[in-house]
Amino acid sequence: MHRARGWDRPFNQAILADGHGIPPGMIELRQFKQFIAVAEELSFRRAAERLNMAQPPLTSTIQRIEDEIGTTLIERTNRITRLTEAGQIFLKEARRTVEQAERAMLAARQAGEGLTGLLRIAFVASAAREILPAILLRFREHYPQIKLELREAMTGQQIELLQKSSIDLGFVIPPLQDAQYLKSEIVAQNRLVAAIPEEHPLAQKEEIALTDMASESWILFPERQGPGLHRIIHTACLQAGFFPLVGQEAPQMDTIVSLVAGGMGVALVSRALVKGGRQGVAFRELTGAGTPVQFELAIAYKELSPVIEAFIAATRLQSKLTML
Repeated sequence: MHRARGWDRPFNQAILADGHGIPPGMIELRQFKQFIAVAEELSFRRAAERLNMAQPPLTSTIQRIEDEIGTTLIERTNRITRLTEAGQIFLKEARRTVEQAERAMLAARQAGEGLTGLLRIAFVASAAREILPAILLRFREHYPQIKLELREAMTGQQIELLQKSSIDLGFVIPPLQDAQYLKSEIVAQNRLVAAIPEEHPLAQKEEIALTDMASESWILFPERQGPGLHRIIHTACLQAGFFPLVGQEAPQMDTIVSLVAGGMGVALVSRALVKGGRQGVAFRELTGAGTPVQFELAIAYKELSPVIEAFIAATRLQSKLTML
């Protein structure tokens, strides 16, 4: 075999040993793909079937690649026996080259569709706990060139940020107040359960009626910051025939649960918190008038853009509106 024109160093030193890939202009992308198929199948016949092409031109392609590089990549007699050491390194670099080319084409295509830039997202804590991580993984896998700027905020604050165009999209808990000109879409449903101090007499029950909590001191979300959950809980209590006596307010469910553990009162919190448990707190399902107490998680935005549409599509794919 002859060495490639203008390529004097040995193949494994000049091309592959430094791990920087294949010099451009020597081998076409389709030839890289053909080599990968042959190397993975260890059979010209199977590789040709996989590539939907005739076997003779595939064999010729491998020969031309070896001639161009100046070394044997595949040991063969009447059949392929194995890849040489150079062939194994070339396979690794060929895969890298094809993957990089595909990423480049995808990035260019997405840029042409407006799928680049920055996406500013705000979220309530329950979204971060229950649905957002999987959505972010899916979105970043498909759109790595889009930078995500994330911040946690209560629903009320998110509505203000959306109205001022300070964020592009929010994960909020409806019903929404002062949300004119905003669009929203439900993406998940959840249920509230009772959170009771572990030593409280109500903790001895397997289920708790809302009326059992009528005379207790409640820990509740501030109305301005969490208007959706505040209204949902108040409505449920009124349906059960009482008005909750609020002793403490806290903006986050984790904080509320910590205050319950400290004996500061009772509360209704997301059912998803039961999975992790919390020392000093008994979680109980609700029964009777005013129950079940359900809430929804929604995405809200002011204006659509290609980037926002792509994120909404990833959210829809992840969420099937199942009860969490």
